[in-house]
Amino acid sequence: MPISVVTSDLTRLAVDAIVNAANSALLGGGGVDGAIHRAAGPSLLEACRALPQVAPGVRCPTGEARITAGFALRARYVIHTVGPVWKGGQHGEPKLLARCYRSCVALAAEHDVRSIAFPAISCGVYGYPPEQAARVAITSLHDALAAHTAMDVQLCCYDERMASIWRDALNQA
Repeated sequence: MPISVVTSDLTRLAVDAIVNAANSALLGGGGVDGAIHRAAGPSLLEACRALPQVAPGVRCPTGEARITAGFALRARYVIHTVGPVWKGGQHGEPKLLARCYRSCVALAAEHDVRSIAFPAISCGVYGYPPEQAARVAITSLHDALAAHTAMDVQLCCYDERMASIWRDALNQA
């Protein structure tokens, strides 16, 4: 169950699946979500619109995951997950973030994904402190990958500062 940290544009990685740090509507947005939608093309938005709503305006609740094709991306699939908004850490944020990673790995395994790349879920506009998010992510991934040893995981960071935080957490795990 190899886990590595890369500094790259998530949308350009040659993996079976990339993870989209999405909002619950799954209709695009800013940051990673916007970049993935732009790179995948308009068919991704159409596929997301086709996913059923579980509540008004909600296609994917926080901590869960949904899957679509990758369309114009190099990745065969996009696995969409909604991370928690940071509210100080006392509102279940670590548990919800861990659930994101576990849900993505489980969904990936159902679709025979052998390689998957994750962004730093919730570390952008959702405000999760990267040092804390990295520890939660790596612990959750180690647990989730115990049953899926053939899956290669890349933790994709947009810059070297963020990659350093994630490498430190990986080395301490």
